[in-house]
Amino acid sequence: MNTARIAVIGAGPGGLAAARGLQINGFDVTVIEREASASARWQGGMLDLHAPTGQEAMRALGLYEQFRAVARADAQEVRMVNATSGELVNHQQPGEDEYYAPEIDRGQLRELLLNSLKPSTVRWGSPIEGVSAEAGIATVRFTDGATEQFDLVVGADGAWSRTRPAVSSVAPVYTGAALVETYLDDVDNRHPELAELIGPGNLVVGAGTAGMLAAQRNSGGHVRVYAELEDIPLDWAGEAGIDMADTDAVRRYLMGRFEGWHDRVLDLIRENDGGFINRPLYVLPTGHSWAHVPGVTLLGDAAHLLPPHGIGANLALIDGSDLAAAIAAHTDLDQGVRAYEAIMLPRAKAAGEADEEIAALMENAEAQNVNEVRQLLNERMLNPAK
Repeated sequence: MNTARIAVIGAGPGGLAAARGLQINGFDVTVIEREASASARWQGGMLDLHAPTGQEAMRALGLYEQFRAVARADAQEVRMVNATSGELVNHQQPGEDEYYAPEIDRGQLRELLLNSLKPSTVRWGSPIEGVSAEAGIATVRFTDGATEQFDLVVGADGAWSRTRPAVSSVAPVYTGAALVETYLDDVDNRHPELAELIGPGNLVVGAGTAGMLAAQRNSGGHVRVYAELEDIPLDWAGEAGIDMADTDAVRRYLMGRFEGWHDRVLDLIRENDGGFINRPLYVLPTGHSWAHVPGVTLLGDAAHLLPPHGIGANLALIDGSDLAAAIAAHTDLDQGVRAYEAIMLPRAKAAGEADEEIAALMENAEAQNVNEVRQLLNERMLNPAK
C-alpha cells in the first residue's frame, strides 16, 4: 500500500472514479463529502456514457460489466418533435448492436462506484470551507473549524468547488439561460399518452426557438422534464414575482412562455407530478487552466464546467480514471499529477471548443443526428491538436 495521504473532495462520479482507480492501484484514499449519506438526496436524471470516454473509464476501473448490467441501450433513442405542430420530425433509433452512448441513472452510476470502494472510504457529512497548499502539503479546512493535511487533495466538488480557489481565482459565470426541472412518475400507467410521445429515451421539442422542452426517461417509469429558458435574467422568477415553491404559479409562467406550442407537448408541463426546480446554467471559461500547485488538482466540473450537453459526466469519469493511472505510473506523486494535468487541460479546452460548435449545430436540432454530433465531440476533445 502506497503511504501517500490522498483526499478527494466530492463523492460524485468523477471523485468516486478517481478513488476507485487509486484503490485498485494500491493507494489509500479518503473521499470527503458534505452530504450526510449516500441517500441524502436524489441524484438527478440519467447520463449517456460515451464509448471513448465514460465507458472507457468504466473499463479502466474494472467496472464495465457492472455498468453494462444496468445501462439501457434502448434509451439511446431520440425523438425530436416540432413545437407548434406536435409532429415527429426526427426519430433516431439505436441499431441492434449499437452501444455508443447508453443511458444510466445518475443514482445507479453512483451506487455502482460506491459499492466498488473499500468500506468507510467515504467520509459523509463533512463539508469543507476551503483548501490551501504550501510546500506540497495541502490543508483542508472544514466548516466546523477542524483542519487536516494531505499530500494531495483532488477537487471533485463541482461547479462551486471549495477546492478551486487553491489553484485558480476564476469563478463560473451565468450563461443567460436556465433549466426549470420537474418530473412525471409512473409514466406508463399515469400518463400513457406522454409515455408514447417520449418513448424509451429522450424527447426534444423546439430546439432553435426561444426555448426548448425536453424529457428523458429514467428507470422505473420515472421521467425528468426540462424547460430551457433562453436569454433570461438570473433572477427571472423574482422579477416575475414568482415563488419557485408555488407550483401553480411556475406552471402558469411556463405555459405563457411557451404559448402557441402544441397541447401535446405542453402536457409535459401541465401534467407534471412534482414541483419545479430552477437551475440557472453557469460555465467556466473555455480553456480554463492554472499554474500547477503541488498538493492540489481538480477534475470534472470543478476544472471545466460546461453546459449540460452530455459531456460533463463523461469528462469527469475519464478525468478520475486518468488521474489515478497517471499517479500509479509515476514514483513521484507530484509528477503523476503534472502528467494528468498535461492530458486533462488540453482535452477540457478542446471539449469546450467542440461544445460551442455543437451548440450552434443544435440550433437546428431537428436536422441533426445525435450520435454523429456525439462522435464529432469526442473526436475533437480526444484529439486536441486537430
